Amino acid sequence: MPKSVRDILTKKGTTKISVITAYDYTTSLFCDKAGVDILLVGDSAGMVMLGYQSTIPVTMEQMCIFTEAVSRGRQNAMVVADMPFMSYQASQSQAIENAGRLIKSGADAVKLEGGLEVSETVKAIVEVGIPVMGHIGLQPQTTVLQEGYKVQAKTKDSALKLIDAAKSLEEAGAFSIALEMVTQEVAKIITESINIPTIGIGSGADCDGQVLVYHDVVGLYDKLKPKFVKRYLELSQQIVKAVESYKNDVVSGKFPAKEHSFSMDKSELERLKKEIA
Repeated sequence: MPKSVRDILTKKGTTKISVITAYDYTTSLFCDKAGVDILLVGDSAGMVMLGYQSTIPVTMEQMCIFTEAVSRGRQNAMVVADMPFMSYQASQSQAIENAGRLIKSGADAVKLEGGLEVSETVKAIVEVGIPVMGHIGLQPQTTVLQEGYKVQAKTKDSALKLIDAAKSLEEAGAFSIALEMVTQEVAKIITESINIPTIGIGSGADCDGQVLVYHDVVGLYDKLKPKFVKRYLELSQQIVKAVESYKNDVVSGKFPAKEHSFSMDKSELERLKKEIA
């Protein structure tokens, strides 16, 4: 039985919450088997799966496909799906409709970026029965366009704004909030100031949970190497070596070997040879 919002809420202040991104069926199987609490179908899929330079071009149609694939692979983890850029900003009705599409695609909850400016949208989505994870701090869909990849809440005023944003999302009904690239001191204050879990990504160890991109964890994506990432594998190097070995075996004739092939019955082969002779 997949984890519920209640399961995640009860971990606040007691057990750290593990979150990792997943974009496809196979990865979902692996991560679910590893026992993570939440599989995040992030719009980062646009970069690591589709080769975009940012998350901006990602569409609802693409997010629904990724979400469907991940939901088929999980057994126990909660699935949270990102709402891509401009899928919720135009109106509350647009936001509700698109959140519903992700739920119908297999998500248990949706995530959207923004603080005070999206609190009413979050409230509207929650009121129709769809759980929402907030996302403040660095917001790849908007902050990066204006400021680039910069650490957030480094001044008193920016910290106060972020604290207010977190409180507004909690009041709107969000069940958790992702804090991206927020100074660890402010992330700690936010975590202690609200009653819902915080999920940190580059925001220090005091958050209630942590999230990383799967491709960063296993070393599959080298275009960006954020300071906050911890690599547990260098899988890209192993994959290149494996494919190179395969290519060399094909060229040399070592593959396929006899054990990789299928044979006819000898008597049938003789009959065939006589027929075509």
